[in-house]
Parts: sequence; C-alpha cells; structure tokens
Amino acid sequence: MDMEKTGSIIQQMRREKGWTQKDLADRLQVSDRTVSKWERGAGYPDVSLLPELSFLLGVHIEDILAGGLDAGDLTGGNMKKTNYFVCPSCGNISVCTGSASVACCGRKLDPLTAGKAAGEHMMICEKIDGELYVSSNHPMYKDHSISFVAFATGDQIQVFKQYPEWALQARIANRRHGMLLSFCTEHGLFYQNV
Repeated sequence: MDMEKTGSIIQQMRREKGWTQKDLADRLQVSDRTVSKWERGAGYPDVSLLPELSFLLGVHIEDILAGGLDAGDLTGGNMKKTNYFVCPSCGNISVCTGSASVACCGRKLDPLTAGKAAGEHMMICEKIDGELYVSSNHPMYKDHSISFVAFATGDQIQVFKQYPEWALQARIANRRHGMLLSFCTEHGLFYQNV
C-alpha cells in the first residue's frame, strides 16, 4: 500500500463530490487535520473508518487502499463482451459492459466465464413468426435449473429471468446474429452463437 496514492484517491473523490476536507471530516466524525494528513500521504484512515469512507466517496475499499480506480478495458461498446455476475446467496444477476467490482450479500463477485454450450446446456432455437423462440431440455428443478437466458448482439442485451420448476421459454425479436447465454445454477455460464 502506498500512503500517497491512497491520499490522492481520497482527495480526488472528495473534490468530485464538491466537499472540503472539513465536510468529509464532519461526515466521518474526525478532524479536518486527520483528512489533511491522509490526503498528504502522512497516514492511512483507521480500519474502522474504511466502510463509511468507502460509502461516502462511492469507491470500493480495495480501490482506496490501492490508491486508484481501474479504468477498465474498453470493449468498444460491443455488448457481446459483457461481464455477468450471479450472487450465490440470493441469485441476483448483475450485468456490466466493462470491468467492474461487483458485490452482493456482503461478498465480492467474480465475473462468470462462459463455456461453450453442449448437451443439456444447449438451448433449442426456432424461428417462429419473425421471432427467435428459445427453449431447453435442461432440468428445471428447484436446486438445479437455468437461472437466466441472455441474448447479446453488438449493441444490445436482453436478459430473461427463468424460474425453477417452470418450463424454460423466451421469445427474442429476430436479429441477424447474436450470442445466446444461459446460466445453470450447478454448472455455470454457457454460450452459443445464434
């Protein structure tokens, strides 16, 4: 950890909020001298203050301690390169078009890595009435099912939440080409080109 980098990110984020050192100090119930000390790189915030400091500045604790924000790799706006995150506790789905740090239910989530769909993870795609009708032979049990299906083209993503014990069905407006993704609650994320 570098005290100067940490101080620099605190100062940068405080200024983006339009706050003085005293404004931030008052919110944290510390002195403005303490905030000045951090920003000059003469010390770190106390560990007990990090969650509140993170919340106030809108920056993850890891980024404060690392002293910088990841700019993220540009994907050129191609939605096919989107990252998907699923919380193992509540099943919440998060989608990010670039690099991100995502947390849910008190834990940091890693982006899912998609494997090529095969067998029961291969979605059945039929063109019906100008739409792509997606279904599956995958089991849809309470503890083993497809949680969501997403269709990504170069400029758009459609996400369809699926429910256990219901037949998997999704109707997608017909586009030329795209990537169909599905998330199995036991085996992870899969893709197939459509």
